[in-house]
Amino acid sequence: MKKTLLISLPLAIMVCGFSLKALLPKKETVLNHAALHVYDLQKSTLFYQQIIQLDTVPEPFHDGKHTWFSVSSSSKLHLISGAEKNTIHDKFVHLCYSVPSLTEFISKLDKEHIPYEDWAGAKISVTTRVDGIKQIFFQDPDGYWIEVNDDNK
Repeated sequence: MKKTLLISLPLAIMVCGFSLKALLPKKETVLNHAALHVYDLQKSTLFYQQIIQLDTVPEPFHDGKHTWFSVSSSSKLHLISGAEKNTIHDKFVHLCYSVPSLTEFISKLDKEHIPYEDWAGAKISVTTRVDGIKQIFFQDPDGYWIEVNDDNK
């Protein structure tokens, strides 16, 4: 009886159009990390620690050319030194962080004399998206664009 059941169950699953994979819980795809090639690793590391408020995490290379940050429980940001200083980056390619208070974040940028703008490029302006989320854009020391918004609900 056991032998018949062991043979019949896989056959029944295949006949019904199922695979064993379909019976297992599906794992979602998550962003593991984003990597930025930076000119001055120390300056960029301080920027992401002090302005974006990211915490560093151990990196395996220990060569002085990398800084890794925790962005979420599953995502990291990797800074890798060695970039050319004068690289132009398009605003369409950007990192986005959500904060509890965009007003408080803007105060921090003002205190640090970091200019910001809305999506259209108007200086010291905030964009309100069609879904009501407020956002600003600014650049890190290497010219990479960063969006900060209040979609942290």
